[in-house]
Amino acid sequence: MIKLIHLSKKRARFRIHYISKKIDPLFFLQQIDKFDGITDSFFNLKISTLTIKFNESFNIKKFIEFLNLIEEKETSLKICLKPNFEAKEQNLSNTTMVISFLSLFFNIIVKSNPLVKFITVTASLPILISASKELINKGVTSRVLEGLAIFISLYRKDYLAANGTNVLIGFGEFMEESMVNKSDDLIKELAKPTIKNAWIIKNLNGKENLVQIEADELKAGDIVVVGSGDIVPVDGHIVEGKAYVNQASMTGESDIVEKKYSDSIISGSVVENGNIKIWAEYVGQDTALSKIKKYMQSSLQEKSQTGLKASHLADKLIPVTLSFAFISYLFKPNALASVLQADYSCALKLPTPTAFKSSISKAGKNGILIKGAKSLEILSQADTFVFDKTGTLTGGKLEIVHIKSFDSNISQTDLLNLAASAEEHYFHPIAKAIVEAANKRGFIHIHHDEVEFIVSHGVKTTINKKQLIIGSRHFLEDDEKIDFSNYKNEINDKISQNLAILYIAYDNKLIGIIALSDKIRDNCKQTISNLKKIGVKEIIMLTGDTFRKAELIANELGIDKFYSDMLPTQKADILDMLKKDGKKIAYIGDGINDAPSLIKADVGISMQTGAHIAKASADIALLKDDLNAIYEAKKLSNDTMKLINRNFNVTLLANSVILFGAGFGFFSPILTAFLHNGTTIVTLLNSIKGVKFANK
Repeated sequence: MIKLIHLSKKRARFRIHYISKKIDPLFFLQQIDKFDGITDSFFNLKISTLTIKFNESFNIKKFIEFLNLIEEKETSLKICLKPNFEAKEQNLSNTTMVISFLSLFFNIIVKSNPLVKFITVTASLPILISASKELINKGVTSRVLEGLAIFISLYRKDYLAANGTNVLIGFGEFMEESMVNKSDDLIKELAKPTIKNAWIIKNLNGKENLVQIEADELKAGDIVVVGSGDIVPVDGHIVEGKAYVNQASMTGESDIVEKKYSDSIISGSVVENGNIKIWAEYVGQDTALSKIKKYMQSSLQEKSQTGLKASHLADKLIPVTLSFAFISYLFKPNALASVLQADYSCALKLPTPTAFKSSISKAGKNGILIKGAKSLEILSQADTFVFDKTGTLTGGKLEIVHIKSFDSNISQTDLLNLAASAEEHYFHPIAKAIVEAANKRGFIHIHHDEVEFIVSHGVKTTINKKQLIIGSRHFLEDDEKIDFSNYKNEINDKISQNLAILYIAYDNKLIGIIALSDKIRDNCKQTISNLKKIGVKEIIMLTGDTFRKAELIANELGIDKFYSDMLPTQKADILDMLKKDGKKIAYIGDGINDAPSLIKADVGISMQTGAHIAKASADIALLKDDLNAIYEAKKLSNDTMKLINRNFNVTLLANSVILFGAGFGFFSPILTAFLHNGTTIVTLLNSIKGVKFANK
């Protein structure tokens, strides 16, 4: 039954009675998020209520029909209760453990056999019933083996063994679940709470007013005001003011950084001191904060290939344990109950996902967003790292290296002021470099009319009724028909130096150029060296630079191979060629044109300063502008897989020893249960502790 209990302009709450204990709420929310118009959702398992936020495309009538459809197809949706959700059902093991402990106490102090028998059977019923249900629904599982072991102890009237086994199974499961839940909590720490309200500037009756709105009503282009102590609700650029910002929750960097005009700022950052106005570039579900929440939720569900292999092996070993139990029964009948305790399932299945979650959490706290266990696992296998040059190996921050005026009446400073006056309204790298250089020289703003921004071309405006055009050569020469013939030699000279050229025309004449350069990152050479030290076999660079310049950079940085004069469309072809050679590829890029390569690579890594689509396409997104984070991520993945393999080998060895020890009568049922659960708890503790992060 579905009941609408609250409805407002952009929010609704429902009571959904069919869920209660039947459904994994995280899986349910994943189904809900697929419905058109839903911007956010939250499910409260305890009171069976679903709260949603929606936009104008949402249709409430169709949504209710959608909820009814989920109810009708409940079984086909693989609905099940999972232990890794906050509002989980009280587990059977807790009750069993308490009852069994009391039974064990009575077993020791009470001599009346009928009373001890009654109490022991009562305490054993939860596990026996649970085992029976699993046998019917899933076949022979570890729970079935445990139930069979307890049943045999009851049949043999060994009530002390039955009660002791019950206590140890209950305690072991309680500890295992507590530790698995703790590993989930590590991930959930990164899923920051939603920001509820925001202050924006609105133009009302010709005047600017400060208005508070709900955060989900923010739109791209809004001017958001953030003061001391506030959390930044959008991704954008500062258009006014200065502040000291703590980005630790998003980048892992504890240092307070100064943010001023034209600087980018990401959601989730905290303004420690100051007041700033932010032009909102990304809002709502598109912000870094929201993306992290989504990725972190997904990482709780995703299973790695290693985890799946461990689960499959554990399932295959159950018949082996069962067969060995009956073989040992032929020679040592008393050993049957002990052997059935020595199952591999929990010790193989639980530590692997826990180790992955621990590492993903550590990476997130240190400014590296890993989108699930598979991404971490594949990164450990990558033996070839392919770097895009611009914005990746280089810092992505352009600096002016040359200004040339072609008009004797216009000085270099005048030319720079003209460009800065038009470009100061925009936040692309060239515009920021122009404005920053002008400010250093004592920028004098030149009055102009409204600026028109032409994407991927440049800007146009009017000064004294004459048109000012700034942008690429193609834009000025081909589109605007500006004559370049008198200056081709000087322009070609700068192009040959691989400088980025900004062309400036006024009154239909080319009046000057500004040449910019992008410097290699300071820690680039060290990062490449570090990657090779931890097993990366080949480092490759892709660049649009000429062969000569690419060769110089490759030699300087220790790059093994490079491809020069590359067009953006050719990058993916290079990856295809490398993969055909059997190489496992990690691709690192930052631009819009890197998105296809980030997807095609075995694992894609996007830079912190990268384009939005690059971050969305990548398997791993850097939240800090530090190339060495790539080395940190690779080392973390290598060490995580070593930990998992070590746990795996210890589990197989320890449980095999326990199995054969029980089979030959060396271990009682109680001791076997203690050793088996102890092994699982030790490997889980090892997984939660995880591996040491590279920069610690």
